[in-house]
Amino acid sequence: MTKARANSTLYRLIAAGQLTHRALALPLRARGLEPGDDAILFLVAEGEGLGVAELGEATGLGEEALGVRIGRLIAHGLVRRRAIGAELAPMVSPTEAGRALIGVLEGTWDALEEALLEDLKPAQRKALRKGLKRLMTLLSAE
Repeated sequence: MTKARANSTLYRLIAAGQLTHRALALPLRARGLEPGDDAILFLVAEGEGLGVAELGEATGLGEEALGVRIGRLIAHGLVRRRAIGAELAPMVSPTEAGRALIGVLEGTWDALEEALLEDLKPAQRKALRKGLKRLMTLLSAE
């Protein structure tokens, strides 16, 4: 790669994205979890939990893949499965340990976000979000 390309904004965006992905995965991997397990944890923490069927719809995961992830979260004491209602519908909700991990993950996210935006004024932050959204839209159309 030429020096000019290595100094380009796009190159730095790609590199920063890869490093950010790795940093966000560290608290998960340190606990024997996989990237993506956090999405389930965040979803079930909203309200009183989430039904397994709704969780599958929200994540786009099939029954088997979702079962593996839920099983891993249960084994680590981060969520519990329970049946509620007249039909005893299966629900997944976070444990106290799960809520504590959510706090750690949110803290990591907030620290990275602040590191990215700390030198930008509100209008510049908005312009950055708008430009990134435009790039994401362009790339998702391909």
